[in-house]
Amino acid sequence: MYNLPEMAARNAAFWEALSKEVQGPKLATFPSNLVFSRPVVPDAIGPEILFTQTCGYPLRTIYSGQFAFLGVPTYDFPGCGPSTHRAFVIVGKESPYRAIEDLRGARFALNSIHSNSGMNLPRILLARHGIKAPFFGAVVVTRSHTESIRQVQAGHFDAASIDCVTYGFFKELCPEKVSGIRVLAETPESPAIPFVTSIATPSDQAEKLRSALFRLVNDPIYRPVLGGLHIKTITAVDPVDYERVIAYEREAAERGYAELK
Repeated sequence: MYNLPEMAARNAAFWEALSKEVQGPKLATFPSNLVFSRPVVPDAIGPEILFTQTCGYPLRTIYSGQFAFLGVPTYDFPGCGPSTHRAFVIVGKESPYRAIEDLRGARFALNSIHSNSGMNLPRILLARHGIKAPFFGAVVVTRSHTESIRQVQAGHFDAASIDCVTYGFFKELCPEKVSGIRVLAETPESPAIPFVTSIATPSDQAEKLRSALFRLVNDPIYRPVLGGLHIKTITAVDPVDYERVIAYEREAAERGYAELK
């Protein structure tokens, strides 16, 4: 999920460490490298997917029944809590906006209609401020948080909602790309983005992956690897936690803001 070009070496180190911790003979389909060529929101989590990290909202909507949980990371970036994250609503640094209500009629950059941090979390934030649709002057899909950030920084759009972990990595690794923006508001927290495998992965293989993740975070030798990705720990997933993303959807609709527009 977090794969800026500047993170390539860090992600490779994580995969190498996880590979070492998969005990016994390597899984038959165990790849030697992570692949980043797939779209951020693919059409499905197919049977070929052994390991991935997927946003919580599509897990409960378009990917329902297609995956099995492996573990959920806790990140150390601002906006994160134990197994949670949130989104930051960003605007241009010199823009006149001072409160979320000031964005009425603004141009909003949306990474995906299936995004929890880009769509679902700002939707509940706006709904809880008593805002009803339509609110924005325009909502345009950019296809990625990276592109949304670029468009707001360039002044082509007025605002976007960005996962706080993504924002944290940008500030650390390529601060020039966020030097012209600021955080206007923070959304409610939400379950962090989990690691999952395809539902077609045999249960014994899924358990090997799950156990390897937990050994990884408990072995001090891997602390630099995890620290490079700002992962404090990885814990077991309570699937009930991810019902919160749908509860936010229902609440927003009940408050009169069913669609981000």
